[in-house]
Amino acid sequence: MAAEALSLSEVDAYYGDSHVLHKVTFAAGAGRVLGLIGRNGAGKSTCMNVAVGLLPPRAGRVEVFGTPVTRLPPEAIAAQGVALVPQGRRVFKSLTVRENLAVAARIPRGGKAFWTVEAVFAMFPRLAERRNQLASLLSGGEQQMLAIGRALMGNPRVLLMDEPSEGLAPQIVADVGRTIARLKSEGLSIVLVEQNIKLTWELADDIAIINSGHVVFTGRASEVRMGDAVVVQHLGVH
Repeated sequence: MAAEALSLSEVDAYYGDSHVLHKVTFAAGAGRVLGLIGRNGAGKSTCMNVAVGLLPPRAGRVEVFGTPVTRLPPEAIAAQGVALVPQGRRVFKSLTVRENLAVAARIPRGGKAFWTVEAVFAMFPRLAERRNQLASLLSGGEQQMLAIGRALMGNPRVLLMDEPSEGLAPQIVADVGRTIARLKSEGLSIVLVEQNIKLTWELADDIAIINSGHVVFTGRASEVRMGDAVVVQHLGVH
């Protein structure tokens, strides 16, 4: 059986004395989209921070394609092929579009880079048009494209996306959805944290629901609908 792309097993995590993740266990399958959903404050972003090494877990295990990365520094986890598109985009506003991309470039181990500046520009022509503009001058949608492109410049095997549709107009949300679907079709494994539940169900192969730091459901997206009791109970949506 092939290794999962990313797995968290029995993970406990704390912010100071506050216990925020409780024995969290879920896995993202290779070449699949896992939708990690829950209410605000449920622990979704904390899971992402643990996965990329920004928050070392107190207990449990994190693996990338079967390789343990628990408590490794972020740069070591990135070298294993994990990249994060952070909530709020967090582009480098004092740098140009091209500079934002170039600073994140990484050649994967033992291979040629699939994602280059020109490959990102081919995927996002609007960024190509604005390649010499400061990131601070971009629209919210353009900044989201840049945040995705910057993550791809690391040539990841696993892409974590934290609220990529947040604050965007419906048409731009649709564009983001098409981008995620395309990246999946190219073989990228994706963990999607998204408050837009409809978008999550359109894109996800698998679902994990987290509530108050506990994973309360995992399964295929086709096995659960938005109106099912477990979704209504833990998300409050119908």
